[in-house]
Amino acid sequence: MALDRRNTGIIGRWWWTVDKINLSAILLIIAVGSVLVAAGSPPVAKRLDLPSFYFVHRHNIFLVLGTVVMLVVSMFPPVLIRRLAVLGLAASVFLMMLLPFFGDSTKGASRWINLLGISVQPSEFMKPFFAVVIAWICSESQRRVDFPGYRVAIGLYALIVILLLIQPDLGMAITVSIMWAFQLFLAGLPMLWVMLIGILGIAGAVGAYHMFPHVAKRINSFLDPSAGDNYQTAKSLEAFRNGGVFGRGPGEGEVKQFLPDSHTDFIFAVAGEEFGVVVCFIILCLFAFVVIRALMRVWGESDLFIVLAVAGIVTQFGMQAVINMGVAVNLFPAKGMTLPFLSYGGSSVIAIAIGMGMMLALTRKRFGKR
Repeated sequence: MALDRRNTGIIGRWWWTVDKINLSAILLIIAVGSVLVAAGSPPVAKRLDLPSFYFVHRHNIFLVLGTVVMLVVSMFPPVLIRRLAVLGLAASVFLMMLLPFFGDSTKGASRWINLLGISVQPSEFMKPFFAVVIAWICSESQRRVDFPGYRVAIGLYALIVILLLIQPDLGMAITVSIMWAFQLFLAGLPMLWVMLIGILGIAGAVGAYHMFPHVAKRINSFLDPSAGDNYQTAKSLEAFRNGGVFGRGPGEGEVKQFLPDSHTDFIFAVAGEEFGVVVCFIILCLFAFVVIRALMRVWGESDLFIVLAVAGIVTQFGMQAVINMGVAVNLFPAKGMTLPFLSYGGSSVIAIAIGMGMMLALTRKRFGKR
């Protein structure tokens, strides 16, 4: 099928309107993820008495499936994106409500639920759907004076945060809170309310420190390494020291032999040891490029829904990357958060793919009525 401008089919229209530059950057990140999991996961598989390439094969399957999902979602019109987000958020919230009763408990947290033999993390899917739904609520409040947009947005946010704290997943709650506050700020929330949200956010962080022992432990060990277990962070920093500027070479890393989460939370450390600071900087630039490029595509956009939805999706995408890389270099306290598309995972990869698909769909060129 010729992809020329005379082709008015779904594929043809998509090809000539999608942001091919940002799509290429995302596909490059996906390719890097395949390489890094292949480099960092075999030692983990060996420690768990699994086949050496167990995680590699599974991750590549998730990446292929995620790429297909991203491309399909990127073909949706904005109205279908809204409907997908509403249905997806409703399903995610429902599953999050079931976690205290049917969730699988791991390391003191219930974040996973088994559906037909497949483990799913509902909060991962909730994030992109929540961003789009909040964008729709805020845009409707601007269009209809009788619609209590801010109150609905605050109520929905409170429900999501409560469900996240029950798990508990403070890192996810912080990510969602910052994204939500940024969207409300862009929607024109009065500055007084913005300041109040900031004060409540600080109060919430202090409260979490005193309410959740694992949070206090991680913060204390971050501020005073002698006060707690910093084994993984210390090994991560050792990996960067070993790698230097250009790295030790593919497969030559040693720290991954001792890092329990070298294929997930600390995949960036594997990149640092085997490929060096140069490749790590390129990875950082790729994430920054995707975020900045998406925001530039909606610069001057007249549809408030599209502006807020894209801003929310790329904010959570960029924050998740910054937090993961920051933990690896000891800039932030340890937090179990994956590096988008690079860390091994099923729910994470598919959920991020959905979010990127919605971003690509909303940043497509449109002519005439939306």
